[in-house]
Amino acid sequence: MPTISPELTHRLTTTADGPGSQLAWPLFNVAHTRMLESSAPPAANGSTWMQTAGLALARLTLALVPHAKVIWVACGPGNNGGDGMEAAAHLQQWGKQVVVTLVHNPDHGPADARLAWAAAQAAGVTFTQEVPQQFDACIDALFGIGALRPLNATYAGWVTRMNASPTPTIAVDVPSGLQADTGTVGEVHVVANYTLSLLTLKPGLFTGCGRDACGEIWFNALGASDTVRATALLLGAPAHRPRPHDSHKGSYGDACIVGGAQGMAGAALLAARSALRGGAGRVFACLLGAQEMALDPLMPELMFRSFETLDCSGMAVVAGCGGGEAIARHLPQLLREAKHLVLDADALNRVADTPAFQTLLLHRPTDTTVITPHPLEAARLLDCSVAQVQADRLGAAQALADRYQCVAVLKGSGTIVTAPGHIPRINPTGNAKLATAGTGDVLAGLVGAHLAGGQSALDTACDAVYQHGLAADHWQGQVLSASALCQWQ
Repeated sequence: MPTISPELTHRLTTTADGPGSQLAWPLFNVAHTRMLESSAPPAANGSTWMQTAGLALARLTLALVPHAKVIWVACGPGNNGGDGMEAAAHLQQWGKQVVVTLVHNPDHGPADARLAWAAAQAAGVTFTQEVPQQFDACIDALFGIGALRPLNATYAGWVTRMNASPTPTIAVDVPSGLQADTGTVGEVHVVANYTLSLLTLKPGLFTGCGRDACGEIWFNALGASDTVRATALLLGAPAHRPRPHDSHKGSYGDACIVGGAQGMAGAALLAARSALRGGAGRVFACLLGAQEMALDPLMPELMFRSFETLDCSGMAVVAGCGGGEAIARHLPQLLREAKHLVLDADALNRVADTPAFQTLLLHRPTDTTVITPHPLEAARLLDCSVAQVQADRLGAAQALADRYQCVAVLKGSGTIVTAPGHIPRINPTGNAKLATAGTGDVLAGLVGAHLAGGQSALDTACDAVYQHGLAADHWQGQVLSASALCQWQ
């Protein structure tokens, strides 16, 4: 009985003992993947790409669902369907009852797919146009990285049946209906339990709707190697940076939170507490509302100051958390004088609608500024719609970084971190538990702490985003409040 080879097929994970956390995985777009497909495969065993892919898929299927007796393979008209038929032939030979649904004429498909069809027929695979009444697992081999298209009635029915079934679904390369470059989906798309990405890892698996559609992601390069510049990188865990014994609070810098207008002091306090927990040597809180606050009883280490008494020339300043309209009058000074600057929330909205602030931002020194917009704030900064931002999250994040000449953190499912002239990074950590008020303030404070400690702006943003998401991944409860997130990280 064949077994999965861990040397060839990797499970992508965000835990400290998984390959996804040890180094940044390169991600490649569809154009590059197509180029690889058209090249000659490694000559080690003389197999075609499709034969190698089909064997890898069959082995993974056997490893994931070893007790499945009836396996339904839904095949489309292209290479993705050919991969499915190759896998079907192996699974049938290994004692499984395999049913392939097919509505196109394989004689009109790619040459490799015709050979896969013949191999499956020779192995005794059952071919039909009707979904089997009972099956123990399903392989989605419909469309893969093909262009996103509305599914016809037959294919849409198959996808609906897959998604409604309690049995596991394994998607070949990309769940059908998911756009591999962007993570957008069609109206009808596969929601898989597992996805085996072949030849390359694709950006759309890890951002936007991709994280919900793909389930657990596995990868097999099929022996291919890449020497070209990646489209994006999948972040790995931050390097461990032990603190020297011969250090003191001054070694880790000062962070200051400027925000908390009337009725919104909580946002600034969350950011300040996060900065303390994140390792800043000293943290100051400058609340912009009329409220008087001299002590945070939960974190008495916090120091409260009025804005007029601050010297931000040596600080990492986090501006905007709960800042309201009040933040606008302080932005000119902060943009000109802050040694390091994190712009969040209301500070971003004021930059978006004030050309003079945009000019000041553009003139800040290189590698000193991080912006942390969610999609609506990003849309305001780019003067476009939220739908346009979400339709191409990688492109939107890079546009933000290039337009404002700073590190951009586009928050959301698969948060993207990038800077001018750099390859975008996609963060694999985090989940919907972060979809609650205040978690963005916690992230902003954490970024500020890392900046105060002397990291580069890009490294700061990458490490903070990963750590912030990992805290949510490790949280055991159903609900994660921002206050709890501060304590957990």
